[in-house]
Amino acid sequence: MSANLSIPEQIRQLNDARKLVLGDVSYYPNVVRGILPIIGPNAAVELRRWGAEFLAEAFATPALPNGEKETMAPYVLTTLESLVENEREDPQVLRSIIQTAASIYPLVVRWIINNGYDTITWERMVAVKQKILRIWDTSGPSVRICCIKFAQRVVLAQSVASGAEPRYGGTLDVSLDKIPPNHQSLDARNLEAEATGLLDRMLAVLQESSDALLVDSVLNCVSILVRTRPGTSNRILNALLNFNPLKLANSPMTPKTKVMIKSMEKTSRLLFMHLVKRDPHNPMVPRIQQHVERMMRTMAEVLDGGRKRALEGHQAEALDAKRQRTIGLQQPIPPLGPGPHSLADVFTLIVNNDLKNFDISQIPSNMVAKIAVNTLVRTDTQLLAKAVDAIRERLNTLANAPAPEINPNTAPLGVEEDEDDYEPDFNQAEDAEQIVNRLESSGGGGERPALEGALSLTSFSLPAPPTLTPELALSAGGSTVARVLEMLKSIDDPAAKKSRAGFTRLAASSGSRDAWTTILTRLATRSSGGLEEISIKDEDKSLASGSLGNDIRDVLYNYVMEDFRKNIDVAVSWLCEEWYNDKLLRKLGGDHPLHYEKCTLRLIDGFLPYLHPQDKVLTRFLSEIPELNQTILSRVKSMCRDPSVVQLALTSLLYLVMMKPPVKEIALDTVQDIWTNYEDARAMAGKYLNKFRPSFIETATKSADAPSSSTATTAVAT
Repeated sequence: MSANLSIPEQIRQLNDARKLVLGDVSYYPNVVRGILPIIGPNAAVELRRWGAEFLAEAFATPALPNGEKETMAPYVLTTLESLVENEREDPQVLRSIIQTAASIYPLVVRWIINNGYDTITWERMVAVKQKILRIWDTSGPSVRICCIKFAQRVVLAQSVASGAEPRYGGTLDVSLDKIPPNHQSLDARNLEAEATGLLDRMLAVLQESSDALLVDSVLNCVSILVRTRPGTSNRILNALLNFNPLKLANSPMTPKTKVMIKSMEKTSRLLFMHLVKRDPHNPMVPRIQQHVERMMRTMAEVLDGGRKRALEGHQAEALDAKRQRTIGLQQPIPPLGPGPHSLADVFTLIVNNDLKNFDISQIPSNMVAKIAVNTLVRTDTQLLAKAVDAIRERLNTLANAPAPEINPNTAPLGVEEDEDDYEPDFNQAEDAEQIVNRLESSGGGGERPALEGALSLTSFSLPAPPTLTPELALSAGGSTVARVLEMLKSIDDPAAKKSRAGFTRLAASSGSRDAWTTILTRLATRSSGGLEEISIKDEDKSLASGSLGNDIRDVLYNYVMEDFRKNIDVAVSWLCEEWYNDKLLRKLGGDHPLHYEKCTLRLIDGFLPYLHPQDKVLTRFLSEIPELNQTILSRVKSMCRDPSVVQLALTSLLYLVMMKPPVKEIALDTVQDIWTNYEDARAMAGKYLNKFRPSFIETATKSADAPSSSTATTAVAT
């Protein structure tokens, strides 16, 4: 590469070299040798950043065999050593260099095991390792995370393997037991001691650091150590059980602190669950489960309840609560006393008012079940018998209690609507009414005012209802939609899907998830479109109806995006109703707003950033929605800016070409635009265009005047 070229021009040629090796990994050794003189410590920072990142990619890619990596490692170590020795090195360069060293270290150890004479390579590797361990505590969080990953690789290479993980090949099979006795360059005892010290240094981060990034990086690194290095498992588990992710709860509870606490607690809890799942018969499993449950209860109290207490305080409070409950049961159980009594009063045996008022619905149901089972198993039989006898006595007392006196003025008739064989009981109220009638017939008007004051019914009238304004109607409609959505979330889909009758199906024909979805979508689309031939004269009501439709659209969008892979059928059903509504509005004429394209683009823009290369939801979405156009497919084209999902985008477009003839041409136009605008996608897009539009490829190939392969070859040769 010529030194007279500008830095952007050199970066362009280096990127061409990168494209070359990505196409054929056999070029990696030649390219790595060619770029090492260009990315040295005296090069511009842009070149050093590019070179360090490229080396990290080269030694981390699984496409390149480990044998090739071992051959490349000795002459790469010189450049790594010179870059890491720079006291003022750029943090981005340092991160990539440390990641490269983490990938190279087990390869170098295996190389030295088989080639003990190569002491120079081992000395360079040791120098790089010592420098990385020195900058561990003095660098920023991003560099320290890379140092923790490097320490994990060192511990893996310098500790004894379990031999129970044969599926992990490559660099992870390098361990201390592979070193032969009396090796001329490696001392197994010194290496094991160093690995133990590095492990303690990693675990010390859990106790000393309050940075969630560093703590999470340690938690993510120790999982593989517990699984593949049994000699380290007890030390790691004890450190994890002593780790308190809620230690920041004593400090002022800012939003940042809450996020850090939640992150550390969730990462540690998932790590414990992973360890228990992999080794359910481990003797430490009960202790781990108790620790996780205690941590979850404390999280709920500290964050949800707003009480900023440490773990120790919660333990003491829990012990006091258990002691109060036991003492309350050991004391004499008081009788019920004067009524009326609820069912909860009959079965409540504790005296402590604080425990009576405790809302058990705040505790997760699975935790309540575990607590109930453990309590019943450990309960004293005499204490249980005493409690059962007390409840039985209370029930007998209620059963033998005399019936309350009936007030003739307020006594209910006791008539239920569904009792056909009702026989009236002539109680005091009816006798008094007969007395009044008899007095009236006999002319005894002297006592009538007293009886009327005591027994006659007073007139009662309901207040006039408030005037229904558009705002009240909109608020009531929003509440109804929210309740329907909650009901929709609680309905499970049946395993076998029933056939649908299209747009003419009845929305409320059943209580299924599809029926409620149809109700919501039609409320959003047809309520304000005049589709039922209803004339709306009040302009305010029309505006309220349109606003309610938009609110329902927002509710449907949020519901779909909560889990778009699971709710994609709801999205398709919604868009079909929007499309049908737009078609009918066009027939009616007038200036009606159309929503199908807006809703479709909103949904695509919502879930496209979360797609992974193996996702099938995009293909299903594009194939099932009723109409496609250039604007919608342009969103698929924009996906190709991310090389990882290029294949997904092109495969979805190919499906449209083959299975949806009406959109074949616009789909091919989109593939053609992808070939023109994105170089990373040209290989696959060209394959499709060669089949369906060969004339375009021939014309584009003839007009091309910048062969990238020759430029990349020149960069490698220099």
